[in-house]
Amino acid sequence: MGKIVAAALVAVLLGPASLLLGLGALMNPAAQASCLPSSPVVEQTPDHLTATRTDGITVTLGQAQLTRAATIVSVGSGTKDVGRDGIVIALMAALTESSLRMLSNTSAYPASATYPNDGDGGDHDSLGLFQMRPSTGWGSVADLMDAEYQARAFFGGPAGPNHGSPRGLLDIPDWKLLPKGAAAQAVEVSAFPDRYAAYEPVAAAIVDSLASGSASGSCGDEQDGGVPLASGFAGALIAAAKTQLGKPYVWGGGTYTGPSGVGSDGRGPGFDCSGLVMYAAYHASDGKLRLPHYSGAQITFGRSVGWDDKQPGDLIFFTHPGSSAPHHVAIYVGDGRILQAPHTGDNVRFGTVSEFVGETMTLRRLGA
Repeated sequence: MGKIVAAALVAVLLGPASLLLGLGALMNPAAQASCLPSSPVVEQTPDHLTATRTDGITVTLGQAQLTRAATIVSVGSGTKDVGRDGIVIALMAALTESSLRMLSNTSAYPASATYPNDGDGGDHDSLGLFQMRPSTGWGSVADLMDAEYQARAFFGGPAGPNHGSPRGLLDIPDWKLLPKGAAAQAVEVSAFPDRYAAYEPVAAAIVDSLASGSASGSCGDEQDGGVPLASGFAGALIAAAKTQLGKPYVWGGGTYTGPSGVGSDGRGPGFDCSGLVMYAAYHASDGKLRLPHYSGAQITFGRSVGWDDKQPGDLIFFTHPGSSAPHHVAIYVGDGRILQAPHTGDNVRFGTVSEFVGETMTLRRLGA
C-alpha cells in the first residue's frame, strides 16, 4: 500500500482554552494499518473464563491469564497474514506450555525473577508464555520475559525478531493447511507433540470472549469492530490508538512515542487514559500536536462539541458528579463505543459510553 501524502498544511491557533488544528485530510502511517481479514480486535478483558478442552477437561482462566492472552491477540491482529486461525494456534501453544502465565526460571536464570512474572517454571532453560529457550536462539532473558516479544517471536515472519531462525508460525511453509495442533508443534518442537490440539476450543473461546470484529477489513469504508471507519485526522487518531490495543493500563504511563512505566500490578510498559490520547494525537498530527499528560488539561484543547453532534475521533471526558475536573478521557469511535485505557488491571481496549452512566460527559474535537 502506497503512502498517503498529506493534503493540507497544519494551521495551529493557540488560545487560553483551545487549540484548533486545520488538519484536513492529514494522514500518516498509523492510519494505514495492514488489512487483516478476520483478525480479532481486543475489546475487553473479562474477570474469568471457563471453557472445556476436547478431552472433556474444564479449564478456568483468571484475569491475569486473560490479560496475557489479550497481548497475544493484539500482537497477532497487528501482524500481517496471521488472522484468527494464527491467533488461535498461538493461544493453544501458550495454554499448553504455561497456562498463559509469564514464567520465570530461577534454576536456569536467577535474574529472570527480577522481571514481572506470574510464577516460576523450571523446564530446562525455558521462559515465559511459550516456554522459549535462550539457548536455542529465541532471545535473551530480558527479551523472553516480555510478553509482547514472545508473541512476536511465536508469530515470526518478516516482522518477527528472529528472522526465521528459530522459525515462528509464519515461517512454517503451508502452516494454514496443517491441523492447528500440528502448526503449534511445528513452532514449539515439543517432545509431546499431541498436547496442543486439546486446547483448540479453549483458545477459540478466549478469542470470542476478548475480541470481535476485524482489524481493518478491506482498508476501505468497511466496518471496524462494528463501527464505521473515520477519515482524516479523526481516522488517524483512532488508528494510532488502535496500534496499542492490549497494552496494560499503567498509571502515568505513555509518552509521545509509545508506552512507558510499570503498573502497581507489575505489568508494563503501558498507558493511562490521557497517555493514550497524548500518544494518538501526536502520531495523528505527524508529531505536531503535543497534548499534556493530564485529562484535566487536555479538556482545554480543541473545540466543544454537542453530544448530538459527536463524531468518531472526538474525545470524551468523564467527570464524577460534584467534581470539577474529569477523571477519564477516551476516544469516541462511533455507535456508542469508545477506545480507552480504562484502569489498573485492564488493557487498552474498546468499551462503551454506558460504562460511565451517571457521569458528566464532555466532548472536544481536535481536528478541523
